[in-house]
Formats: sequence, structure tokens, C-alpha cells
Amino acid sequence: MRIDILCLFPDMFVSPFSHSIVKRAEGKGLVEVVTHNIRDFAHDRHATVDDYPYGGGAGMVLKPEPVFEAVEHVQALTGNTGGPIILLSPRGRLFTQAVATELQSWSHLILICGHYEGVDERVSEHLATDELSIGDYVLTGGELAAMVVADAVVRLVPGVLGSDESSTEESHSGGLLEYPQYTRPEAYRGWVVPPVLLSGHHGEIAAWRRRQSLLKTAARRPELLNGVALSDKERAWISGRS
Repeated sequence: MRIDILCLFPDMFVSPFSHSIVKRAEGKGLVEVVTHNIRDFAHDRHATVDDYPYGGGAGMVLKPEPVFEAVEHVQALTGNTGGPIILLSPRGRLFTQAVATELQSWSHLILICGHYEGVDERVSEHLATDELSIGDYVLTGGELAAMVVADAVVRLVPGVLGSDESSTEESHSGGLLEYPQYTRPEAYRGWVVPPVLLSGHHGEIAAWRRRQSLLKTAARRPELLNGVALSDKERAWISGRS
């Protein structure tokens, strides 16, 4: 998989991607992440990439020309014109584990980092094939959002994680929050590991973990249960009847 990130501050990606699963994936030859400075595609000597919004208003708007040309440069460089072109935007659809899984199926992604007051609407209408938001809050720019998307997608690429089960047992992978995890020591300050986890009985352990996932999800993110198929027994767990 190759991920091209178009942004105004490419140096922001150096440290996060040099000490993470992304770096490990690149070392294995499974993923290539390349950043591009949108300013390199400006046409004046000041490398201007923004301008005042038509109609007035506060802030500056990212111009369409350097964004379009940056994407076209990447497409010519890679020979790939069919992959997703994603604009990171607060008005985009919410980025979730399901979306990460969807994106992982592509061999090439282009991420456009918005900045300033916004991006010229023609980028959204005529260039981007998708818009994603990582949450209902405001960031200075799309670089942080691009890091989140890239990290979440890369860890799903086969062979990146040490265990094939790692990505399927994490929070949100099955629509639920992850069950509690414990390690040594067995007892710490009077708090002990649940006995079922020491039993060696894999069926009972799996049932316990499923129940704990359901209970934690019901307590902390109940809206997630709307997309999960539940048995009558599991509904009883959640309601406290069992």
C-alpha cells in the first residue's frame, strides 16, 4: 500500500511516523508513506497557497490550483488514477474502524490536509472522492487528522502487526469496545486478576470477554450497540437481568 499525504507542513509527520507501527510497516516493505508540500505547486515567488474568501469573512482559504496540481503530480508519479482522494475536513463523514477497513482494501490513497479557514469548494466538488472527519472538534489543520487515518489504516495491512488476531480483537474492530486486559502480577495492591482468565478454559474465557465487551460498551458508548447483533442472553446481560 502507498499513502501520499498532501499538506503544508510535511515536517509534522517525521517524528510520528519514525517511531510507530507505520515505520515498522515501511521497514517490512508493506507500506510506503510519502508527504508532499502543497507550496511546491504554487506559481508565484512567495509560494502563495491561500487567499481571502469571496464574499468576505474571517480567515484565509486554501486555493484550488496548487491542490489540484499536487494530486495530478502524485497520480502521474504513481500511474494510479483510480484510488481514493480524501479531503480531511470537519464536515466529512466520521472516520471509524469500519472506514479504516474499507480504505485498507485499496493499494493507493491520497490524503489532502485542509488548512486555514477552509479549502476552495472546487476541490471538494471536482477533485476529492471522499471527505473524512476524525471527530466533532476543530483542529488547526488536517495534518493531525491525516496521521490518525494513516495509522489506523496501516495497522490493518496484513503482516504489519505481530499477530493476525491483534487487529481483530481491538476496540471497535467488531463494533464493541475491547474487553479488560490483565498481565502479571496476578495480585497487585489487593486487586486480583479475574479467576476465569487463569482457568485455561478457552470457551469460558471467550464468553467472559464477550460479556465484558458488551457491558463496557453499554456503559460508555451505548450507541455502538445499535449496529451489533445480540442474542437474548446478551440482551439480558446488558439489562442486568442476568
